[in-house]
Amino acid sequence: MPIKAVVWDIDDTIFDYARADSTGMQAHLTAEGLLERYESAERALDRWRELTERHWARFGAGGVTFQEQRRDRVRDFMDAPALSDDDADAWFERYVGHYESAWSLFPDTLPTLDELAGEYRHAVLSNSALVVQDRKLTVLGVRDRFEAVLCAADLGVSKPAAEAFLAVCAHLGLAPAEIAYVGDQPEIDARGARDAGLLGIWLDRNGSAGDGPTGVHRIGALSELPALLRADTRFGAPSTFG
Repeated sequence: MPIKAVVWDIDDTIFDYARADSTGMQAHLTAEGLLERYESAERALDRWRELTERHWARFGAGGVTFQEQRRDRVRDFMDAPALSDDDADAWFERYVGHYESAWSLFPDTLPTLDELAGEYRHAVLSNSALVVQDRKLTVLGVRDRFEAVLCAADLGVSKPAAEAFLAVCAHLGLAPAEIAYVGDQPEIDARGARDAGLLGIWLDRNGSAGDGPTGVHRIGALSELPALLRADTRFGAPSTFG
């Protein structure tokens, strides 16, 4: 059964989230006069990343809503548990303004989408919210490249749960085996896709140590994706990819 569609993660896969987040948060903390609370900008950014990971995990597990995890990140970062919802929302929106000014696609995103455009259908499955990711793709000029954008906050289930991957399969009207999923997280993206019956592809831009999950393919750049998809490696052809 040949691959007919590629489903994409967004953040740190096609969009350089880490750079935008770091650049945006540093500008935000400077504007808010908060950098002096930390020994360095790096310490402040490390704390923000730590809190982002913690509260995203709570959201992914269904413990809080998308908006609540944002507010809790702000309260923890500011060490202000009594901060009102309105004040937390306003603080986060000021950060978003700086963050969005640093948005950019990875250099290999558009060339890869162009190369694959005529051969495969394309969609997005993200662990964020549609209101966030649809706008992001629109601002970045690539929303029309994807026939569907599905997000955890709207589906009510997040990766790596099989139900999230199967939801996009159902939306496209394709069997899991007809879809490749590409994402930067080896467990959440690649293993989750594999377990749901899709072709799991781990985009390892940083050259991580170790082999990663079994039964998935690893690429170091999106430029490697077209050759991998055309090789039909899942069905017995030799592969040059990890």
